[in-house]
Amino acid sequence: MLALIVAHLVAALLAPLLVSRIGSKAFIPLAIPSAVSAGWLLTKAPVVHGGGAHPQHAVGRGTEHLPPAVTEHHAWVAELQMHLDFRLDALSWLLAMVVVAVGTLVLLYCVGYFDDDEPGLGLFAGSLTAFAGAMLGLVTTDNLLVLYVFWELTSLLSFLLIGHRIASRHSRSAAMEALVITASGGLAMLVGIIALGQAADTYLISEILADPPAVDTQVTWAVVLLLAGAFTKSAMVPFHFWLPGAMAAPTPVSAYLHAAAMVKAGIYLVARLAPVFADLAVWKWAVLLLGGPTMLLGAWRSLRQVDIKLVLAYGTVSQLGFLVLVVGHGTQSAALAGLTLLLAHALFKGSLFLVVGAIDHCTGTRDLRRLSGLRRSMPILFVTACVSAASMAGLPPLLGFVSKEGAYTTFDPTVHGWWSLEGATFAFLLVGSMMTFAYSARFVWGAFRTQRHKEPTPVHAPGFFLQLSPALLAVATVVLGLTSKTVLEPRLANYTAFWQPDEHPLHLGLWHGWTPVLAFTAVTFAVGLLLHLNRRTINDFQRAILELELPSANRGFVLSMRAVDFLALTLTGAVQRGSLAVSLGMIFTVFAAIPLGVFVLQDVPVPTHFRLMDSWAQFGVCLVVCAAALWAAASTRRMRAVILTGVTGYGAAALFMLYGAPDLALTQLMVESISIVVFVLVLRRMAGRFPDTARPREQGARILISVGVAGLVAAAGLVAAAARMHEPVSTQFHETAYTKGGGHNIVNVILVDTRGWDTMGEIAVVLVCATGVASLIFLREEVLENYRAAMSAARGRRADHVEPSSGGSRWLADASHMRPTRRSALLEVVTRLVFHGMVVWSLYVLLVGHDAPGGGFAGGLIATLALTVRYLAGEGDELRAAAPVLSGTLMGSGLFLAVTTGVLGMMAGGEPLQSWTFDLDFPVLGHLHLVTPAFFDIGVYLVVLGMGVGLLTSLGDGMDRQIAAEKEGTDRDALSRHADDEFERYGLRHTDLPVERPEVDA
Repeated sequence: MLALIVAHLVAALLAPLLVSRIGSKAFIPLAIPSAVSAGWLLTKAPVVHGGGAHPQHAVGRGTEHLPPAVTEHHAWVAELQMHLDFRLDALSWLLAMVVVAVGTLVLLYCVGYFDDDEPGLGLFAGSLTAFAGAMLGLVTTDNLLVLYVFWELTSLLSFLLIGHRIASRHSRSAAMEALVITASGGLAMLVGIIALGQAADTYLISEILADPPAVDTQVTWAVVLLLAGAFTKSAMVPFHFWLPGAMAAPTPVSAYLHAAAMVKAGIYLVARLAPVFADLAVWKWAVLLLGGPTMLLGAWRSLRQVDIKLVLAYGTVSQLGFLVLVVGHGTQSAALAGLTLLLAHALFKGSLFLVVGAIDHCTGTRDLRRLSGLRRSMPILFVTACVSAASMAGLPPLLGFVSKEGAYTTFDPTVHGWWSLEGATFAFLLVGSMMTFAYSARFVWGAFRTQRHKEPTPVHAPGFFLQLSPALLAVATVVLGLTSKTVLEPRLANYTAFWQPDEHPLHLGLWHGWTPVLAFTAVTFAVGLLLHLNRRTINDFQRAILELELPSANRGFVLSMRAVDFLALTLTGAVQRGSLAVSLGMIFTVFAAIPLGVFVLQDVPVPTHFRLMDSWAQFGVCLVVCAAALWAAASTRRMRAVILTGVTGYGAAALFMLYGAPDLALTQLMVESISIVVFVLVLRRMAGRFPDTARPREQGARILISVGVAGLVAAAGLVAAAARMHEPVSTQFHETAYTKGGGHNIVNVILVDTRGWDTMGEIAVVLVCATGVASLIFLREEVLENYRAAMSAARGRRADHVEPSSGGSRWLADASHMRPTRRSALLEVVTRLVFHGMVVWSLYVLLVGHDAPGGGFAGGLIATLALTVRYLAGEGDELRAAAPVLSGTLMGSGLFLAVTTGVLGMMAGGEPLQSWTFDLDFPVLGHLHLVTPAFFDIGVYLVVLGMGVGLLTSLGDGMDRQIAAEKEGTDRDALSRHADDEFERYGLRHTDLPVERPEVDA
């Protein structure tokens, strides 16, 4: 099962490439993983559906009493009990078959639906294929935590699919609305999963079924939260409005996600947990009070739609309420009727959505007021629509009729009584089914009627694929309707056998005799037909209700989003005033206040004995650091403050050396040196002195905050040392660093092996920061293009072995554009002497870092310093001559190499980022001790070097160009020009102030 999911992922990754080569025909190979999955499921059917003609299973009696299943296990995150466990039983088999079979047909349908030049088609194809894989994983996983991962993947991918037409504001808004609703429910569900897993001491669904936890307050709330996730996903009232809005997506998305796949995820979760929790009162009331109104509201709203796609959308909302009422009831008959209805709905609603897509594609409209004569011009689609709509209305001999009859029989009020739970449920089903018949008739009438005083709608012939997929789904609903008793019922028995047989057990079929249910069915058809015939009266009545502007769930969602925006703006305006001093003051105040409160309110051990220093050298360094810090705080000149702050950093490096930590000292020295260079580059654009001196009260607050933070850090260190009761784990680092990490340098082994994930996050942050700095400088496209052109020229000279002009100097590689007054012969000579040595030193530090002081961080910083020397000697041209490569290329390559190292370890059968050691002997070179973290360290080296190149390019060469342009009077500061663009965008002059903030689209 994991292999099938991975196959979908691989196909999704290849989708953009395939689309770029063969256009919309790429959907044919992209359908292969789903088709293969369907074939594999068919081969497993004998195992899944075995167990005899009348199987009997039970909850709470051990795994041996669970239905037969195909299982698969792959270890993943053992600490969280989060393994890739898959279990294919009767319920999972049915849902998985719906997902992959309908998915295959939808992907083939896309061949005829999309043009080759459709914008964003590659991303769409990849997202749709990945969605099929995520849904397959969701319905087959046996681990609740992994189920949540797939659950959120479907939400994210549906966001991309609904928002496919990015130029449409409606599409973007609908995508965001769907994501907010489903993701919010998913977060609630996650809390419920954790609570249920803690109560059951397992996250395996099969083990929860085999040994369910005792029902208490925690379990009850866990069930409520799980239902919240299911109901938001399946568009129950009051969360139903996102689904009709999602019709902004291309029709294949609606046919797949909103008829056969995504919305069925919530129904699947209800069906999966019903054997355990359906007897809870909170479950029964939630199912009745949310499923019933959803069925009625969706059907009622569908009766007034003029967009035939929205007729189906609101009908889908109604059918989902129908499904929740039946599947969530928790009896054997209800389970059988519910799963039959689930399959029937996937077939007829998927077919109808695809018919709508074909009509829209061939006519350019979905408005039933404009459609006319399609019955004659599109006969195959007309027959397909009639069959599928008849199944939706519950007409025999189709599967929709079988499922509706099964639901009527299950909740028959002549058996259970009208005033019972079953009777109340039947009332919802009866009224909802009447309206279902009416909107089914409205769909066929609106889409295919011939209007008397209207010319037939112009139509171009639908292609083969536009007719094939909906026709096959319609054929399936006919075949399964005729063979429901012999084919379908035995294949659902292993799920329905969780419950004891009812007093009057349900059996699927087209004829059950002259029963009260048959009379209810006749009444349903008659009233439904009357509703359709009186459609004008219903439309007028609904229009009058709309004019009252009654509260609605959609309006409530919009108002809540605006309230969140208002709260965010108010809070941001209160705490973020654009002052760096205020922002830092708030951060440091909170940082000091919370631990201080804990220290006062809690009994924190205070050390009675501690050692101030190990040598007088340490004391001397501390005095220098303290003096530099105080002098920097009192300095009125920016440059002096920067230099003095650098002294404190160098002092920290000296302390590291005195404590025997050369690796930390080397890295600290490099970081401090580069930081000073960056500060100096930035200070060129700032005044030499700080602005006006702070008032006494502000100075007092700053001193108080500074002393508080410093005291807290010192106290925390002392308290942490005093709280240690056992031997620290660091005493074992020396041995384990070599035996498990393959190196003698403890610090480097920790960075690239023991805490490799931390380092992965750190280099990602480095990449983001460098990108942010570059974005501040290269605001305009022409600036970036000019830099790329200069970079290409530098690479061209290197490739052609052209000796650049150096203005009479042979010391630098490229100083042709540097003014003579800015050149220093001494600096150029020193640069020529030290640069290559620094580069070699950086490589040496990189390669020996696993066994000696150094590593990727230190090596990258040394290489950055070498490039800094080249830049200071010859400005931007010299920097490009030394490193003719874009910083993004270096950082991207480094991050890719680091990630690849981790993934390869996992693919080799180990854990991500696991170390592998190789001892190799070469005839000439000799013995080589190779560890795989060395490649991870090379990735770190490239990221750090790329950051250095980016900083020098942005804050060095980029600002040089701005300063030169300003002095020549040919250009203005890029930031000022960007501000001008923003003013012009909103139609403001420099002297104008915006009256109010533009409204945020909710």
